Amino acid sequence: MLLQTLTRRKGSEEGTAVVDFALIGGLLTVIFIAIVQLALVLHVRNTLVDAASSGARFGTLADRTAGEAEERTASLISLALGERFGEEITVGQSDVGGVQTLEVVVRAPLPVIGLIGPAGTMEVRGHAALPP
Repeated sequence: MLLQTLTRRKGSEEGTAVVDFALIGGLLTVIFIAIVQLALVLHVRNTLVDAASSGARFGTLADRTAGEAEERTASLISLALGERFGEEITVGQSDVGGVQTLEVVVRAPLPVIGLIGPAGTMEVRGHAALPP
């Protein structure tokens, strides 16, 4: 009688490792994909900030104009991320702490699934001090 009970318990647990693996494997896959997507969003944001700042610094050089700052920013973004991310760039002057600066504003898509996402939802700014 005891032997039959032990045999039934052992037999009733067969196949549970496969179910456990499927459930845990699916959860770990979702977590891994979320981490990779977060890293991609941060990469895009940091690249846009760097391009906007570099474009602003380029535009404040003695022989450069604000239009050239916009071109430089668009060029850096298209090389690093693609032309789609550099479509909305505006350049203007602003006052930061009493210092006149050249401001480059980039509006780009927020990558939600891979590099695909809604347009104009991420906005970054780059500043560089204008010569007196």
